[in-house]
Amino acid sequence: MIIEDGVGNGLILPFGPAAPVTEPEPGLKREVLVHSAVMMLVRHQMRKGWRGAAHRHPHEQLVYVISGRIHVRIGNAWHQASAGDNFIVASNTEHEAEAAEDCVVLDVFTPAREDYL
Repeated sequence: MIIEDGVGNGLILPFGPAAPVTEPEPGLKREVLVHSAVMMLVRHQMRKGWRGAAHRHPHEQLVYVISGRIHVRIGNAWHQASAGDNFIVASNTEHEAEAAEDCVVLDVFTPAREDYL
């Protein structure tokens, strides 16, 4: 599909052919694929053994595991998610994740995370 504008007729597209990949910490790569003020799509690549710090944020977060396997703690309960699994982390809920093997996940945040831009 070739579209010349990034925004128009209700369509919002990423700017440029490829999203920049950042590495906010060792073992975690991040690509902000597309976003508006109210929603953001992010691809995260995690190396086996990576563990994110427990945190919370005001955004709702929908997670879809593309490949691999992760362990996630949401509130006080640990869960396992593998390729094809998905879940939502509610706003302001403490959570953390650990890569049980190399994995790729898609995260949708609403509203968009300004700290990722």
